[in-house]
Amino acid sequence: MTEWHLDCRGRPLRVGGRTLIMGVINCTPDSFYHASRRQSVRDAVTLGRSLVEEGADLLDVGGESTRPGAEPVSLEEELRRVLPVVRELADCTDVPISVDTYKAEVARRALAAGAHLVNDISGLTFDPSMANVVAQFDVPVVIMHIKGTPRDMQKNPYYDDVVAEISDFFRERITYARSAGVPEENIILDPGIGFGKRLEDNYEILRRLSQFCEHRRPILVGPSRKSFIGRVLQLPAEECLEGTLAAGTAAVLAGAHILRVHDVQAMKRAAAVADRIKQRTGMPWMTS
Repeated sequence: MTEWHLDCRGRPLRVGGRTLIMGVINCTPDSFYHASRRQSVRDAVTLGRSLVEEGADLLDVGGESTRPGAEPVSLEEELRRVLPVVRELADCTDVPISVDTYKAEVARRALAAGAHLVNDISGLTFDPSMANVVAQFDVPVVIMHIKGTPRDMQKNPYYDDVVAEISDFFRERITYARSAGVPEENIILDPGIGFGKRLEDNYEILRRLSQFCEHRRPILVGPSRKSFIGRVLQLPAEECLEGTLAAGTAAVLAGAHILRVHDVQAMKRAAAVADRIKQRTGMPWMTS
């Protein structure tokens, strides 16, 4: 089994053994899952500490909703929401803190405030300065695939082969990141479930997730309470915990190394069992 040892500015992250759990902290008034919204610094920090107690291996702090149809927020507003939370969490927890942003200046200021890695939903495409910031701070970066922007990504997305297209995107983005000075060992890949994907595309990604292992980088998957689960169950996000656990377990068995979720304790328990199954059977096996 391949393992990676990522240096998150002095906070080591061992990836490739047991599945790691990334806890979500939405410093927003409009994220799609109402229960995840934290609009005060105190509430966001309290949530972060609680997620660490539940077993989160890293935390992901975001100040702009990227749900389908979301409008962008200003740089100043995103900084106001994110920086104090990052600063306090970096001081009061021991796990790596990720800043969830596609704006280079937000990433730069958050890293200066104590963040340890960057999670860019645009895969370094929305802001031409982002790769330079990541390279300057020498931190890990999550390169996610998205088709379009949050505002328009769900307006009739189409793929001939969604996995092949995402894989091509990863190949090009890894080359680009390296040319900008980002070491390949600092790259994490995320196929972007729910970001410019049809219902069937999301399930195809989960079925064929192991194909992304060809890039020899850690794979992060964020299935938590998303509409591809709710549409099958005919339930709102608030009632999609069991579906999230099923999707997360499938992702682990197919090769995911990190799961980004709202419900840390429940997913960590499910992932531990999935890890044991994978260990005993030689999975991942869902390749066709």
